[in-house]
Amino acid sequence: MISTLVWGTGNVGRLAVRAVHAHPALDLAAVLVNNPDKVGRDAGHLGGLGHQLGIAATDDVDAVLAARPQAVVYAASGELRPDDAVADITKAIRAGAVVVTPSLYALYDQRNAPPELRDPILAAIAEGGGSLFVSGVDPGWGNDVLPVLISGLGGTINAIRCQEIFDYSTYDQEDSVRYIVGMGQPMDYEPPMVAPTIPTMVWGGQIRLIARALDVELDEIREIVARRELDTTVRTSTMGEFEKGTQGALRFEVQGIIDGEPRIVIEHVTRIHPSCAPDWPAPPDGDGAHRVIVEGDPRIEVTVEATDEDGNRAAGGNATAVGRLVGAIDWLVAAEPGLYDALDVPLRPAIGKLGRKP
Repeated sequence: MISTLVWGTGNVGRLAVRAVHAHPALDLAAVLVNNPDKVGRDAGHLGGLGHQLGIAATDDVDAVLAARPQAVVYAASGELRPDDAVADITKAIRAGAVVVTPSLYALYDQRNAPPELRDPILAAIAEGGGSLFVSGVDPGWGNDVLPVLISGLGGTINAIRCQEIFDYSTYDQEDSVRYIVGMGQPMDYEPPMVAPTIPTMVWGGQIRLIARALDVELDEIREIVARRELDTTVRTSTMGEFEKGTQGALRFEVQGIIDGEPRIVIEHVTRIHPSCAPDWPAPPDGDGAHRVIVEGDPRIEVTVEATDEDGNRAAGGNATAVGRLVGAIDWLVAAEPGLYDALDVPLRPAIGKLGRKP
């Protein structure tokens, strides 16, 4: 069994606790938390399992790493504290651990990451013998391995489009929905999620990864943003009212330009209510889905719908992304120490998981 630490118990970490506990090759050894209110709480409750695991959460990073876990699922946020996240991750790598994380956007395409980020991590790998694999939670597989695999089914390819389409009224993250995505804000409000250069910072690495897999050269990466206002005030069950005239839908594209045309596109379409922007792409049942479209001969379209036990599509999508990361751990432990990306790490079958419950 591979001793595994889950670092952070927010939306991603909670799912990681469940995934590690359910994995037949992994042993949940410890859970690290930052919130003092979570210290001492049982990992089973923090993971939403409904039963105790006999593992008390701690905030003592040094003590946990001194126990030399073989693997770390780093689920703490990196978007607002990237330097701290890098420091945490390199510390775990120096302790000899394999680290999987969605928290370092610039390393989705690690080969083209800036040297000031890549070099300290490579130094930590050389010193401690650990490894690092970074993949997204939007979900990563939907913007890297899935489109790459599907592209191999086509005879000719004109473009590849990866879509995330969601109704955010069921997303239990009000601060993110209102202030990062901008739902319910005046139309002159600039959502941080789509401020200039931010979409490229977050999703540009996945565009470059697909281009590398297909052996094509990008001219540039462009950003396209569109917003729609609500025609009427709507009420959600989790976040209350969103007023008429405020932002009710957001759509953006990160476009990989090849020979002057957008050939590799990552697109997000989000709404706070299905009535807003009805002419934009919609999921099959109005809730949420991920979709890959390969335009060519033949035209190929694959839609993936993931739902958690409570019927939540957003959480279900995050769970599949966490499953991709956690499922890579035993492969990484067996591999040579190194810095890996989604093209290096194979998508694993669910060996030993069929019929197994958390």
